[in-house]
Amino acid sequence: MGDRKNAYPIGVFDSGIGGLTVAQAIVAELPQEKLVYFGDTAHLPYGDKSTAAIQAYAVKICDLLLRQHCKVILIACNSASAAAYELVKEYVGSKARVLNVIDPVVEHIGKTYAGKTIGLIGTKQTVNSNVYLKKIDGLDLDITLKSHATPLLAAMIEEGFFNDSISENVIHAYLSAPELQGIEALILGCTHYPLIKKQIENYYKGKVDVLDASQIVAKHVRRFLEANDLTSGELLSDHAFYVSDFTRSFEESTRIFFKRQVHLEHYPLWE
Repeated sequence: MGDRKNAYPIGVFDSGIGGLTVAQAIVAELPQEKLVYFGDTAHLPYGDKSTAAIQAYAVKICDLLLRQHCKVILIACNSASAAAYELVKEYVGSKARVLNVIDPVVEHIGKTYAGKTIGLIGTKQTVNSNVYLKKIDGLDLDITLKSHATPLLAAMIEEGFFNDSISENVIHAYLSAPELQGIEALILGCTHYPLIKKQIENYYKGKVDVLDASQIVAKHVRRFLEANDLTSGELLSDHAFYVSDFTRSFEESTRIFFKRQVHLEHYPLWE
């Protein structure tokens, strides 16, 4: 039997509500764990913010999650994982374990695609940071990574444009870019993109594996909790969802991302 700390929640934070795709996958994988979610909707998207700004936001969000006694903090945003993971780990110290959404995906690629050519789409921050490139090169498995920044996608999805002709056109324009030709798998390097996974798969007609990071990350979190004896026996109270800036449209989109009704609590972290 683990100690009382095992019943503590898993903290998940993102620049907006995109990280709810990861939260949803974690709840499906670990139904007995309580989640505390923070979406920094006042600052989204992180993809076009500076590294220093993202680091400052991340540290302040971690303060909130530590006050909520989170045993694990998952940075559910690729841009923040790229910009702030090392800093957050240092800042949080022994108070909680810190995970990101990039390492589990890199590990999965190493196991599955040695010697192959892989594509990556994500925000400018994620692509320009070269974080995936460095980590995949570091595996030394002769994997070629072709990256392409797709900055319109996150905002488009957040505004509810998916499964329609507008999103079809934008997705096709991006995926037909010369940078992404000749790939065998595509990393969806942004937490919003699972919502357009079907459209991307339709574009490739089964010729390219479309990798949904939220599923890969959720399985990683489960393995991590088990390996560190941190799993909770039962869900004692309901999940909590905070946003730094509240709008109706977030509440609407939240249902789509999380696949069920969610009560968003406005937590003005920046006032």
